[in-house]
Amino acid sequence: MKSLIKLLCFIFILCVTSTFAQQPNKSFEIRDGHFWLNGNQFSIYSGEMHYPRVPMQYWRHRLEMMKAMGLNTVTTYVFWNYHEESPGKWNFSGEKDLKKFIRTAQEVGLYVIIRPGPYVCAEWEFGGYPWWLQKDKDLEIRSDNKAFLEQCERYINQLAKQIIPLQINHGGPVIMVQAENEFGSYVSQRKDIALEKHRIYSHKIKDLIIKSGITVPLFTSDGSSLFRGGSIERALPTANGEDNIEVLKKTVNEYNGGKGPYMVAEYYPGWLDHWAEPFVKVSTEDVVKQTKVYLENGVSFNYYMIHGGTNFGFTSGANYDKNHDIQPDITSYDYDAPISEAGWATEKYNALRDVFQKINGEKLPDIPKPNKVIRFSNVRFSKTTSLFDLINEKKPVNSQKPLTFEDLNIGNGYILYRRKFDKGQKGKLEIKGLRDYANVYINEHWKGELNRVNNKYDLDIEIKAGDRIEILVENMGRINYGSEIVHNLKGIITPVKINGIEISGNWEMFPLPFNQFPKYHHKQKDITQRSPILYESEFNLDETGDTFLDMRKFGKGIVFVNGRNIGRYWSKVGPQLTLYVPGVWLKKGKNVIQVFEQINDSTVTEISSMDTPILDQLVK
Repeated sequence: MKSLIKLLCFIFILCVTSTFAQQPNKSFEIRDGHFWLNGNQFSIYSGEMHYPRVPMQYWRHRLEMMKAMGLNTVTTYVFWNYHEESPGKWNFSGEKDLKKFIRTAQEVGLYVIIRPGPYVCAEWEFGGYPWWLQKDKDLEIRSDNKAFLEQCERYINQLAKQIIPLQINHGGPVIMVQAENEFGSYVSQRKDIALEKHRIYSHKIKDLIIKSGITVPLFTSDGSSLFRGGSIERALPTANGEDNIEVLKKTVNEYNGGKGPYMVAEYYPGWLDHWAEPFVKVSTEDVVKQTKVYLENGVSFNYYMIHGGTNFGFTSGANYDKNHDIQPDITSYDYDAPISEAGWATEKYNALRDVFQKINGEKLPDIPKPNKVIRFSNVRFSKTTSLFDLINEKKPVNSQKPLTFEDLNIGNGYILYRRKFDKGQKGKLEIKGLRDYANVYINEHWKGELNRVNNKYDLDIEIKAGDRIEILVENMGRINYGSEIVHNLKGIITPVKINGIEISGNWEMFPLPFNQFPKYHHKQKDITQRSPILYESEFNLDETGDTFLDMRKFGKGIVFVNGRNIGRYWSKVGPQLTLYVPGVWLKKGKNVIQVFEQINDSTVTEISSMDTPILDQLVK
């Protein structure tokens, strides 16, 4: 018997050894001015797609779309605040299963590039940072700050657990990881900090990535004129948006020892979009032309975005400029990308596929079929109630002054601020610290709108003794780009004034995070026009499929479908007038739609869907 056991053990060891001997060593490296994959020179043809912006069930379809277009790599940001749901509570499961996304890409035949930040921009809430970092008064983001770097190390170590087993040298598809992100542009805007101090911080981020055990090559990503502030020693510099090959090579050579490889980590076949601004489009002809320039000159590149997806829930961020103060990003992240928000092949996609087919030695895979699309009509709302009825059932938080979202320990959603006046007041109500949008009421009757997008921070008002003022404030997404990212508190962040005099004392606050749609008692009564309102409807479906809710009759608010927050609408301004609902979030049989409508300036009794989106219609 012992002899038999020894023989079986010998055979097992022999088989295992033989199996490993048959597996070629997998490697990716940067040397001699080139990328090398498994010992052969390699060019990266990548498309960017962010797994949090696409339902998990659709990941494979979108990745197969990329493969069928002729790409060999997928690039994704990782959003820190997506995975750390509250301080110390990490989630990499279900819709947030990064390992599954990476493995699916490998199964499809794509390599993977990871862009973990910790700062990512990406038109994503707070550039990926958890909102509660701002609660630590000793912490300064994006800087050589002990408290901040300790938080970054926690995040990077959690991320490394997901990535290390799937690096190419471990048999996975991950070939590169980015260190920080577009840091050169931030350095150029923060001239109050010495360049050397900036570089100390960015190099510490690189060191934390290496310390975590990540061993694949690192790279940086900046505009070509910003390498001085953004480049990091022993990380490949890549140039975002650079279309001039001579400039690209000259700049990379200057910061990479006089040699390549040359890569554009963000080439833009489309562009981002804000509420109340035109939907931006980039022509197919321009994208095809620039792609050919890269291919003919041996430049690697990544389409940002190849497929944008959707800013579900409260994930959309905002930009900032002096004219608008804030520019909130729309819910759709369609981006005018080659693969549309719903995963459809566009004219741009087909034209690029033709380009890649000509350089591909084998026939490209067939284009995956689009998912089924359905539509439904005239679903009547069966439950309605005023938000004020909901508020009046809640216990307020009391303070001598208005508190911020962060003070009240909520990240997103709304706060209703309320105060009763013992004496009459008449004049100009002023809230310079409004973040970001508000409707003002007296005794639950609408009096006007304040709006950070349009720099409207004051309102003529008359209050009688005994009146109550209500200010419903919406967080429209924290700034995700530029130097103003360090000023990202939400709610009312400065004193409320009337005729220049601060109104303090006896403030009541009702946090409304809308982590889930609130439960309420349906009340059969007339609701005052312009009163914020909650709607609910139930309806049945015989079949499921993707669809687009038609929000043109509504004003401004958010929509939940079967318990999921599918995003914000602002139909009073556009350009987005529909909301994408993935078919995998619908059910055969009973479905539930719930709407929180903030403006309520017209009678709405029902909701319908469409089979095509409306993303490019500004409303005057």
